[in-house]
Amino acid sequence: MKSAVALALLLFVVPAFAAKKPSPPKTVAPPSIAHGNAMFLASLCASGKTKITLKAQALGTRFFLEEPAGVTVYAFDGTGYTKEKFFKGLTMDQAVKQYRK
Repeated sequence: MKSAVALALLLFVVPAFAAKKPSPPKTVAPPSIAHGNAMFLASLCASGKTKITLKAQALGTRFFLEEPAGVTVYAFDGTGYTKEKFFKGLTMDQAVKQYRK
């Protein structure tokens, strides 16, 4: 009887777990990207030689870019964003808090 149960488990349970394939990782890459943005990212990565970690957030007419050194704040000037201020050592939440007052 024990061998019949073990055989049933092997035939039905194990293949059910083995059949599940992991889903492919989600991608965040957009279907298209502006030339200026592509060149900016390439320069940040030293043309693929350096791995970068950053966060970005928009709030009203400002754009925040966080990197390990701090947060750069850009203001919208009607056609694009220009650098307004750099907060050395701050996190995204701390910099955004400065503008939510």
